Amino acid sequence: MTHLAVRPIPRRSRNEPRHSSRNSCPRSTEPLSLLDDPRYEQRSSGQAQPATSGLIIRWRDAQPTSTLVTVSEPKHQIRALYTASTVTVYQAYAAEIGRPAAEVGRFPAAWKRDRMTWIKPSFLWMMYRCGWATKEGQEIVLAIEITREGFEWALKNACLSHYERGLHPDCAAWKRQLKRAPARVQWDPERDLHLQPLPHRSLQLGLAGEAAERYAEEWIVSINDVTALAHATHAHVRDGALDAARQLLPAERPYPSADTLLTHLSR
Repeated sequence: MTHLAVRPIPRRSRNEPRHSSRNSCPRSTEPLSLLDDPRYEQRSSGQAQPATSGLIIRWRDAQPTSTLVTVSEPKHQIRALYTASTVTVYQAYAAEIGRPAAEVGRFPAAWKRDRMTWIKPSFLWMMYRCGWATKEGQEIVLAIEITREGFEWALKNACLSHYERGLHPDCAAWKRQLKRAPARVQWDPERDLHLQPLPHRSLQLGLAGEAAERYAEEWIVSINDVTALAHATHAHVRDGALDAARQLLPAERPYPSADTLLTHLSR
């Protein structure tokens, strides 16, 4: 891990006039790389690694006396690879299901529609779940592109997988809602490249009944086998080449309209 040392910022003398807000430099709204700022120096010869703690680093303003502030990732936020009409989710299966699904773009008869199926928009959380496609029965990782309309329908009709005081009137009401809901949401810690937990959460969306049927028959746009991507990323992580591993990751970003979609699924 790269360690960064902060050079002390000289204090303003008592006789030095304060800058008025009217004449001060405009405040920067863009993130600033630590290595781009002359007040920072590296203690190691390696490349600085982007933070994996779920914190975004910004400068408060551009003055010499600027202070470094951190803005936490929202605890409950959907981050995904998406287009104007689709969103990509991940699942891992044994070869007898995963390979034919990728070949024909739909699940084979061996796929059980009467069981709840869990889809995950986070590639790294999928890697945590399937052990980089090494766990038994999860050797084939699929990137499944589905319609945003279907994805959002599932979220709107989902129930949180556990009782949450303040979201549900009482435990009995939550149990009734959970029993009726065709989808359920679980929030688990997001993962970094070492598959260690991060402070913010990752969405797991369980589909059953009507939701599972719609998923299989209506929402799927394409299915791609990304097992090779999982193995290549894992190889870079094992070799300590985290920059190379990070270059391979899908470009996941905050999903739009998530605030309105998640009002009944998070506090």
